[in-house]
Parts: sequence; C-alpha cells; structure tokens
Amino acid sequence: MLAAWYERQGPASEVLQVGEMAAPEPGPGEVRVRVNLSGVNPGDTKKRGDWVGYGMPYPRIVPHSDGSGVLDAVGDGVDSTRVGRRVWVYGAQSYRPFGTAAQLTVVPAEQAVDLPDGVSDELSACLGIPGITAHRAVFADGPVTGKTVLVQGVLGAVGSLAAQLARWGGATVIGTVTRERDLELVNPAVAHAVARDQPDPVDAIHANAPEGVDRIIEVAFSDNADLDAAVAANDAVIAAYATRHDRPEIPFWPMLFANLTIRLLGSDDFPAAAKHQAAANLTTAAREGALSIPIGDPVPLEQIAKAHDRVDAGARQRVLVKIPH
Repeated sequence: MLAAWYERQGPASEVLQVGEMAAPEPGPGEVRVRVNLSGVNPGDTKKRGDWVGYGMPYPRIVPHSDGSGVLDAVGDGVDSTRVGRRVWVYGAQSYRPFGTAAQLTVVPAEQAVDLPDGVSDELSACLGIPGITAHRAVFADGPVTGKTVLVQGVLGAVGSLAAQLARWGGATVIGTVTRERDLELVNPAVAHAVARDQPDPVDAIHANAPEGVDRIIEVAFSDNADLDAAVAANDAVIAAYATRHDRPEIPFWPMLFANLTIRLLGSDDFPAAAKHQAAANLTTAAREGALSIPIGDPVPLEQIAKAHDRVDAGARQRVLVKIPH
C-alpha cells in the first residue's frame, strides 16, 4: 500500500516520506476506507512541525484527519452491507497514528459517514476538522433560529462553514473580514460583511444588529476581545477556536456586566455525541446544497510536502491530496 508518513517532526520537505507500507486491517467496531482525497488542515501541519512542543506521540505518523473515499472492509460488529459505500472520514489521526494520507485507512465505524449522492468527494474531504469545529461553535449552546451570529474571520475554513451552518440553522449572520477590499468575497446570501479595518466596525455591526449579537464565533480571541465585548448582547456566547496570543487580555467588566459566556473549542476533544451530531448535520446541509467550499486543485500524494507548504503559507482555498489507486 502507498502512503505518506513522518518519523520525526520538522519542515514538510525534510520529514515527509512517501513509500510502501503494510495495509491496515479493521478491528472490532472499525472500518477500512479506500481513500480518494485526503484533506490537509492547519492542525495537521502544526502536528508535523511540533507547534506546541508535545513531540512525537507515535514512532511513525501517517498524517491528516479528514478525507473521502469508499468503504473497503469492516471489522467485527459492523454491518457488512456498508462495504462499497462512499463515505467521508473525520478524526482519522486524532489520538491515532494512522491518518488519511494513504491508499487505505482504518477508523471507528461512526467516523466514516455515508455520503449522499450529489455530494462531491472534494467537498466531503473538507468537512472534518473545520466543519465539526464550526458546528460546535454555532450549535453547542443551542439552536440559532432567530438569533444573530457574528463570525469573526468569515473567509477562513472554519469561519466560512460556521457562517453557512448558522444561516442554514435560521440565524442572521454577520461576518468580518480583515480588509475592506475583501468585502466582495463574502456571499451576501450568507452573511452581512464588515471589514475590521474600516473606521468603526462596531457601528457597522450594530447597523445589522442594533440589540447586539447573540453568538460570536471567534478566530482571534486575543485580537478581537474588545470588539466582541462592544457588540455582544446580554447573555451572548463567545465561542473561540483560535487566538493569536495564548494568554489573551480581556475587558473583564464589560464582559461581566453583559453576562457573557466564553466557550473554548478544541476539536480533537469534543464529546463523541457532539461529533456524531455535527457529522449528521454537516451531511444533511451538504446534501441540501447549503455548503460551499473553495477548493484548489488536488496535489498528488508524492508531492504531499507541497500541500503542507500551501497550508502553512495560509492558502485561502482548501488543500487536498489526491491518493492514487
């Protein structure tokens, strides 16, 4: 079986290898997937680069948690009629050494989600980490029907899906971009766009939400804490999945007087039930045509280092690796 892996951490071109290795076999409660497309996320490249200094959790790691393909085999206790079905995969390399950058990968059965006809392999390979994070950010504190949701960084992988899921869930959505010139990139059918570099973004947000926003999806908590406090409605929730500085300062008293809740989101450690619900809702939203993701041309597996470099460089389009068969 052809696969990519690394046995030490460092720059992509120095540590990623492509070659033959033994095919994995599904154990009890597991399925094996013949991978067509492997999704590359910032979390994957950060693990490869040892971003937080945790070191190698396993001697060899086949990277990437997300992907799409065809269910190839099942272990004991799994319905054998699933073999041959198209699926999308999430969490393949979450607390496991074997991800989707290989011709075959094995995951717990519930982490290979049946893919409806009409939903492409390309879109489904992008749903895992960003989609489940976005779903948790939007829905962890209940339905959003009739509420106003502010998505900071609406053009990002998580932010874009969060905005679409919130709109799909019945919310009014406001999305921020970094620069005024990026306003035209926001789909007006999904979100009202506000640029953070315009003279007064607070006024611009209040123009669309005079009573304040009920939920805030936050990509840069340390940078946006003051803005979040200024536009939040009473009892609002800030759901933060990233921050520029790891010890952010917050405007404590304005947040306290607004009775704000701050929810911090670590995608690998969401409750299992939350992941399952997210996977189900993402699949439904995709089937209904509610999700659109900008995707670049897939990179061949033998050029996987190039794919990692694209992600590390901040590619706006989602990066996929094409697995040969």
